[in-house]
Amino acid sequence: MTTKPREFFIQGITKEGRTFRPSDWSERLAGAMSCFRPGGMKAGGIGAFIGYSPYCVPRVINGVKCVIVNEALKDIEPMAWDFVMNFARDNGLQVAEACLLPEEAAPAKR
Repeated sequence: MTTKPREFFIQGITKEGRTFRPSDWSERLAGAMSCFRPGGMKAGGIGAFIGYSPYCVPRVINGVKCVIVNEALKDIEPMAWDFVMNFARDNGLQVAEACLLPEEAAPAKR
């Protein structure tokens, strides 16, 4: 039986309940991790560095900016994992372990 790597949600709310600033913090943090991808940076071409890593993705959940960090990042690059988790700790951000479920398809209209 294989277990799926866990996901950690770094929320843009401090432990005191304040909204974390700057407002684009999640995009900046995920952007710094964009090079950590399946297969590494072997992919070349014009779009090689465009987009976020699937291991560290910014999202807005219930109106709160978050970064979803997949635990697989720890195996790929432990220093990147430490950087992201230390960012959350150093800034007093709330971190929750969860699983992002895929969105359901809209029911077909009759």
